Amino acid sequence: MASSTKLLTKIPHSFHSLYPTKITLFDFATVQSFNFLKNFSSNADSNIFHNFNFDSFFANLIDNSPQKNNLAQVHAKFFLLGIQQRGFLITKLINAAVNLGEIGYARKVFDEFSDPDVFVWNAIIRGYSKYNLFAGAIEMYSRMQVLWVSPDGYTLPHVLKACGGLPSLKMGQQVHGQIFRLGFEKDVFVQNGVVAFYAKCGKIASAKVVFERLEIRNVVSWTSMISGYAQNGKPIEALRIFGEMREMGVIPDWIALVSVIRAHTDVEDLEHGKSIHSFVIKTGLELESDLLIALTAMYAKCGQVMVARSLFNQMKVPNLILWNAMISGYAKNGYADEAVKLFRDMISRNFRTDSITARSAVLACAQVGSFELARWMDNYISKSEHRDDIFVNSALIDMYAKCGNVDMARIVFDRTLDKDVVVWSAMIVGYGLHGRGREALDLYQLMNQAGVRPNDVTFLGLLTACNHSGLVEDGWQLFHCMKDYGIEPCHQHYACVVDLLGRSGYLDQAYDFILKMPIEPGVSVWGALLSACKIHRHVTLGEYAAERLFSLESYNTGHYVQLSNLYASARMWDRVAKVRVLMREKGLSKDLGYSLIEINGKLEAFRVGDKSHPRSKEIYEELESLERRLKQAGFVPDTYSSLHDLNDEEMVETLCNHSERLAIAFGLISTAQGTTLRITKNLRACINCHSATKLISKLVNREIIVRDANRFHHFKDGVCSCGDYW
Repeated sequence: MASSTKLLTKIPHSFHSLYPTKITLFDFATVQSFNFLKNFSSNADSNIFHNFNFDSFFANLIDNSPQKNNLAQVHAKFFLLGIQQRGFLITKLINAAVNLGEIGYARKVFDEFSDPDVFVWNAIIRGYSKYNLFAGAIEMYSRMQVLWVSPDGYTLPHVLKACGGLPSLKMGQQVHGQIFRLGFEKDVFVQNGVVAFYAKCGKIASAKVVFERLEIRNVVSWTSMISGYAQNGKPIEALRIFGEMREMGVIPDWIALVSVIRAHTDVEDLEHGKSIHSFVIKTGLELESDLLIALTAMYAKCGQVMVARSLFNQMKVPNLILWNAMISGYAKNGYADEAVKLFRDMISRNFRTDSITARSAVLACAQVGSFELARWMDNYISKSEHRDDIFVNSALIDMYAKCGNVDMARIVFDRTLDKDVVVWSAMIVGYGLHGRGREALDLYQLMNQAGVRPNDVTFLGLLTACNHSGLVEDGWQLFHCMKDYGIEPCHQHYACVVDLLGRSGYLDQAYDFILKMPIEPGVSVWGALLSACKIHRHVTLGEYAAERLFSLESYNTGHYVQLSNLYASARMWDRVAKVRVLMREKGLSKDLGYSLIEINGKLEAFRVGDKSHPRSKEIYEELESLERRLKQAGFVPDTYSSLHDLNDEEMVETLCNHSERLAIAFGLISTAQGTTLRITKNLRACINCHSATKLISKLVNREIIVRDANRFHHFKDGVCSCGDYW
């Protein structure tokens, strides 16, 4: 045995600076062991030195090393003692470094080992695969092949995971071929890796072939197939495999349960999802983080946001997926304010957001309808990493359009680079919502010039723009050119055409169009016809449309209200009464109308005849002042659709107290002269309020923007942007 002086000369120069010889952070017994080694390592003739079990001693030392520095000290001792080429110890050292998350240090140890066997190779490949550094895992596997080191049953699953993670189908198929050559076709551990690899690469049919050939299927085998189907958009198949798994008596693990819950989420099967939740609780897995995330997403998507929030609150530090599930769940189930509040909470706590977070938050802002909130959201996005995200910008365009400012939507559109069909369609739909048909058609021409192929949403936006602007010929031509792009019209497109024809008074043509439809007319189609009949007071055809609607949705209040309004517009009060009786018999009641107005970023709500507001006295004084000015200007209330059991004076008073009129009055007393008033109404604007608001905009010299259930109305200088065509 060489002297300690000669041993020291074998240590690479880097060890003197990187690996300290001072013992730190070990317990007392370990320090004593190091001192013991130090004493006899300088005595080459020591019998104790030659008989010492280095593998056992250092394996235990490595297993109890809490930090990278400790491993570095142990590695330095290997050189001092001349045992730096022991493969067993180097394998242990690499595995320990990997477990500590020190993959860079693990690679350094590997590179300084001159003759790695399969166990050493496995350790470094496992390390790269464990931390999803898939390119590194494949690189090491390729080097292993070049050096003619044959992989074993522990190498291949980690390599397959890397091939699926990249994904690299070609490389994975080569590995699959090698598995057959090496005789691992019956190794369930390896074959499970093959199933998972094909599933991650989207080759679920190939995964199924491998799965069905397995003689022995363990829980990992079943889980790989269930996850594969769930991840490839086949939730029904995932649930079928899960059923077979349970029939075979295989108890699912938490990984399988996560995929099953996601499958139930995709098909929105809350009842069966709840049964899986019960199983999770019974098996004591309710604190497993991935299961909590999956359950939160399921309840949120299925509308059970309170349950979802209780699960969300169980996580001390929610991860990004959990935040997204909760914010998206709120936004998609009508809890827009809660979604925005949670998003603000998330960014205030410096959590990293992604494109999904941003899109969900923008969607929520669009639903709130606050222009000030929309501007805040746009400002946040412009300063974030999502500013060039095409999906986020599409959502911003939609948000601004729904918050009443289509010009701001156009600014976002114009600054978006590399516009795809989603961006173009979002802007066209925005123009349609605001009845700016010509702008929508002009944009469509620019879209064609840019070489962007339209989709079904594009045409839906164009048809909406045309029917809100009275562009019958343009809309008719656009509908018929859909086939030129291989687009099959759906119910919404047909409903738009019926609306287009009906609003313009072509009721017979609209009815003929319905009869010739290649698909069965649905609620949206018959609803469009009934609405048109109400506008043009065509009772007979309207009654037929209503009968069709009642047969499809017998408990939809809106259909009965539409028919009642049709009768009222034709002064057929006895039939109005019959509809009311029918509604009472079915236990139906008309939805209460309300209007929201945004004042200094805050939304205030009003209902018809509302006197609950703290400034109610001032509001009604302003309302009376407006009514006097309207009368002086020659305005005559339209009482056609008012209740027939009221006298003329009561009719006028009722019309004056509609929710949007109260919102306008409040806006006028709460804002400076010239400020635009932004109002949202949950129902369609009535004819009387529409006419009154036009004149009010001129009398008070204000722009008044009203979003009703159908579209936006921009009132200015006594004119509405809809051209009285809504």
